[in-house]
Amino acid sequence: MTDEPVPNPESPADQSAVQEAPAPPAFPNDTLPAALARHQIALPQEQVGLLDRYVKLLWDWNAKLNLTRHTDYEKFVARDVDDTLQLAALLHPDEEVLDVGSGGGVPGLVLAILRPDLQVSLCDSTGKKARVLDAMVKELGLKIPVHGVRVENVLIDQRYDALVVRAVGPLWELLTWFAPHWPSIDRVLVVKGPKWSDERGEARHRGLLHDLELRKAAEYPMPGTTSNSVVLKIWHKGRAER
Repeated sequence: MTDEPVPNPESPADQSAVQEAPAPPAFPNDTLPAALARHQIALPQEQVGLLDRYVKLLWDWNAKLNLTRHTDYEKFVARDVDDTLQLAALLHPDEEVLDVGSGGGVPGLVLAILRPDLQVSLCDSTGKKARVLDAMVKELGLKIPVHGVRVENVLIDQRYDALVVRAVGPLWELLTWFAPHWPSIDRVLVVKGPKWSDERGEARHRGLLHDLELRKAAEYPMPGTTSNSVVLKIWHKGRAER
């Protein structure tokens, strides 16, 4: 009988094995209602059911195409649902909203579920992602337009009360895209992390805020950190704030 080798934490191979071992789920056998309850989020049962169907579709597609890192109910609620609720609170009834860089459907598809009064459209210039979004929208029985082109192309012919943006690019890049299209945009709502002020400084340095107003419309804790997320509201100086 031979003894099993004992892992040596000083060995690079053993260190790699330790680092790459998946962490056990924080909430085994979790459910969406349980995760929502932990975060004190109360939603109508119909919305909970539709969100659950959506996130299961998202996770199924995620095995084929990288769409999200939030692959359990805790992360989905703490990050995706929470961010979307913060945006939803800043939107007026019946507004037309475009989600820029929709990816796997956050925040736009989630927003359409949480605020069925809104007229939400999705936009992602990556063809594979746009096709997955369209497939999920049809599977869920929702009537949401999906644009598989760059946002600049959409804004040539369409006008929106609000654009919503999360995890797409630095602020200066977003404002460069939107610069020629402010006649088509009432305001932009951007979810950002704790370095948002650095991004604002870079955009100002590039002269991209000269004709714009920017203010912090919401601030809330970022789960698992000591930092906060924010929602920035940006609009053209020629328009009234909404």
